[in-house]
Amino acid sequence: MHREICSVSCISAAGRFSCHLSQGCSKLLMGATGAAVVITLITICAVYYSRSEGPKRLFTLEDYFNDTIRWKSYNLYWISDKEYLHKTRDGNVFLHNAETNDASLYLSNSTFAQVDATDYMLSGDYRYIAFESNFTKVRNFTFIFFMHYLALKEKKKTFVFPSTLPTVVQYFSFAPKGNKYAYVSDFNLFFKSHVTSEAIQVTHNGKKNEILNGVPDWVYEEEVFASNGAIWWSTTGKYLAYAEFNDTNVPKVAFSWYGVGFNIYTHAFPNINYNQTSLKTEANTMSSRSALPCHFLLPLLSDHMLCSVTWVTDQRVAAQWVTRKQNYVVVQVYDFDESGWQEKQKFEQTSKTGWVGHYVPLPLFFAEDKLSFYKVMSDTRGYKHIHLVKDGKMTPVTSGRWEVIYISKLTKDAIYFVSNEYQGIAGKRNLYKVIIGSGPSATQCLTCDLHQDRCQYNSAYFSFNASYYRMDCYGPGLPLYKLMDNRGSVSELSILEENKQLENILSEFQMPTMQYGTLKIAGYDLWYQMMLPPNFKKSKKYPLLIHVYGGPCSQQVDYHFKLNWGTYLSSSNGIIVASFDGRGSGYQGDEIMHAIYRRLGTFEVEDQITAVRKFIDMGFIDKDRIAIWGWSYGGYVTSMALGAGTGLFKCGIAVAPVAKWEYYDAVYTERYMGNPKENSDFYKNSSVTARAKNFKTVDYLLVHGTADDNVHFQQAAQISKALVNVQVDFEAMWYTDKDHALTGSAFYHTYTLMSHFLQKCLVHPK
Repeated sequence: MHREICSVSCISAAGRFSCHLSQGCSKLLMGATGAAVVITLITICAVYYSRSEGPKRLFTLEDYFNDTIRWKSYNLYWISDKEYLHKTRDGNVFLHNAETNDASLYLSNSTFAQVDATDYMLSGDYRYIAFESNFTKVRNFTFIFFMHYLALKEKKKTFVFPSTLPTVVQYFSFAPKGNKYAYVSDFNLFFKSHVTSEAIQVTHNGKKNEILNGVPDWVYEEEVFASNGAIWWSTTGKYLAYAEFNDTNVPKVAFSWYGVGFNIYTHAFPNINYNQTSLKTEANTMSSRSALPCHFLLPLLSDHMLCSVTWVTDQRVAAQWVTRKQNYVVVQVYDFDESGWQEKQKFEQTSKTGWVGHYVPLPLFFAEDKLSFYKVMSDTRGYKHIHLVKDGKMTPVTSGRWEVIYISKLTKDAIYFVSNEYQGIAGKRNLYKVIIGSGPSATQCLTCDLHQDRCQYNSAYFSFNASYYRMDCYGPGLPLYKLMDNRGSVSELSILEENKQLENILSEFQMPTMQYGTLKIAGYDLWYQMMLPPNFKKSKKYPLLIHVYGGPCSQQVDYHFKLNWGTYLSSSNGIIVASFDGRGSGYQGDEIMHAIYRRLGTFEVEDQITAVRKFIDMGFIDKDRIAIWGWSYGGYVTSMALGAGTGLFKCGIAVAPVAKWEYYDAVYTERYMGNPKENSDFYKNSSVTARAKNFKTVDYLLVHGTADDNVHFQQAAQISKALVNVQVDFEAMWYTDKDHALTGSAFYHTYTLMSHFLQKCLVHPK
């Protein structure tokens, strides 16, 4: 399921956030119907100081579409503990040394141009570069491309053209050592011991929509791996593990392609009640002459799914498996002997309140003994924290009423991780360090005191041994990237990107302000954010647009820099754009997240409705001009909220919504809803189509792409059919041959269409 994150920002002419976050959250007691509403407010002022004396202009829809009004990131690829590669915007690649601050040209843009390449990959010994060209999407994450190779020999760089390389490659991966590599073509796995050697075909049974080797099928790409590869090299490249996906008995879904001529595209798509992908995982010995397959032992589970493969050494590998219900995970550690891969150790984890992990079980980080490991998982109170698993027992490393989001880096003496501990605000992110090996240690925040007003959503990308790292600040101010020295006390080496150009551009606009706070709903303090129009006055009444996602473990309310469609709506149209994370949202403990377990379409919808009522009680919302919109799961929540018949919403927009969970894939749906035979009532009650008659009192815009391979066009068609059957007048737009993201010309058309719709509903209502 697509997880959309809408993002804002505030800057001053000096390149720093002009208004600061109050250290103590103020509490306002406001009158409400029948009760007092306690609302915690945190306001971030978005003041842009103009360099000219003239009046500032509004941020328009054309400005939102303008590609020059975008924040810039800084790409960086570590190749050692102190060296990294950086590709500039003109296409040249430079080699940087963080220790000496030296930089030299590594690859020129003319080299890329020779083979029309868009990306590159280095061999393990850095002697060869593989170039990627003609990158073409086939389905949700799967791409095909051509490969070219450049030999790096001192100052002379020459292209080599290895024999037996197919023109189309589905996946490519160099080994971590040397220059051997593996690739997938026509769903079969091939191996080469050297760039110029002959290819060894490892598998021969590959067939589209039936047997896939080394590349996952649609549901594993989308819901489990979030990757188009299923190949894992051992630490030195002696072994290669790969997965085989058997979709022979998985139902196939057909898509009409209306482009040139008329074509039907199919792929395997396991619905609930149908067979899922059968899976076999192998680890193969790779040499210059042969590839010897050895199977992993599968767990004793009736229905199992592979979640991850982690090599510990060349002789030891770990795999995580979950059951089809996804509330039980097994970590199996295998050792290699002459007879094959044998189980060395097993660790089991069960969730009693819902599913395991955020979406799937989180990755493993093995300790120095190469057998115990660190993993983020729920503690006894239901908060995600780092645990050390040793001899089958888990010991917490961190604890508290906050959550570890993920582990960034493990070294021999420290764990670096990102969490939302600071100030107890779920939507913030900071980088932390905890010392290991000598008993319990207090955590140290490495980013909490750096640019506090600008940087409250941070992460890091570490060099090989964590001597250096790139600090990534994503907001709420303009994104900022720095190179940091982590040897001893952390110090700044250089600013890599500070988005000064965007600062100068935005200083000419009238921009919104952001307000954050909590609402007490169902006994929980749940977070919201509001984008307030320029020159906001509490004495006025403003139209309100709710931007919702609402899916399990989602988070709309965060401290990301925000410059988006909502910026235009707020600046040019005076609309308050708000988001609210109700029950079912993530990073606040399992009690809140698992509240919607086996009951999608209930609390996450009800809480959005309750939040709107509390927003009205604040006194500055025009109760007759309220709308809601969302994409994917957000489109589903939008449709369910409109279909609730509350009378709160004047209109709503649903882009690519789910209509019935029976139509969605089994891995996602059963993770949150269970088996329909065991949960039939909640499946029945979670349908948008069952609420069709309540749409008579709202204006509804339904948008979908006909080639959506994620939430199929069937979903919108069923909503349309149900509305027509009860004679509901509504608006709809289908985008021919467009997928779930509605990219290209459809992107501009979609946002223009939605803008016009909201003009009629909220800005100039009849």
